Amino acid sequence: MLINHDTRCALDAVVDLVNSAAEGEEPDSLPDVAALRRFVDRHSISDVERLDARDLAAVRSVRAGFAEVFATEDTRALAELLNKMVAGAGTTPRLTDHDGYDWHVHYFAPGASLADHLAADGGMALAFLVVAGERERLRRCEAPDCRRAFVDLSRNRSRRYCDSRTCGNRLHVAAYRARRREAGE
Repeated sequence: MLINHDTRCALDAVVDLVNSAAEGEEPDSLPDVAALRRFVDRHSISDVERLDARDLAAVRSVRAGFAEVFATEDTRALAELLNKMVAGAGTTPRLTDHDGYDWHVHYFAPGASLADHLAADGGMALAFLVVAGERERLRRCEAPDCRRAFVDLSRNRSRRYCDSRTCGNRLHVAAYRARRREAGE
């Protein structure tokens, strides 16, 4: 599946945003405006200047919408969620070539809030997966103690864990040790 740079960046931001929510013993990693600024910087989100508590609340609302997208099994319901999110962001597609990148499309209006920016670009990136018939690439980690979101961009759609070096490796080691115990070693 071919995904352009901008779509990949938007998908990465969506996944990071969804995974920032508190879950189990993991605290919310967007507790304040300073953490939100770090999120913006980490994802090189353009056209974001001043952030305040209203931006934080709005981004948390968008995060809840994206989490609902990852939890939705039915493609029609998922499409309705994305349509609502993208329309609510006041989507205004425009061509741009900023920051040394070739021409690409931004889906948010100039001067849009961070929440609208994320909803528009992230919503459209997820919509592209649905249009391509790749909705099943939106996944949650299969490790029993982890439910982190990820987009499976592997060629054969075989990725099962959010990170093979942590969740996947941990489960493989546990299975190996269980087999050794059963064999009496």
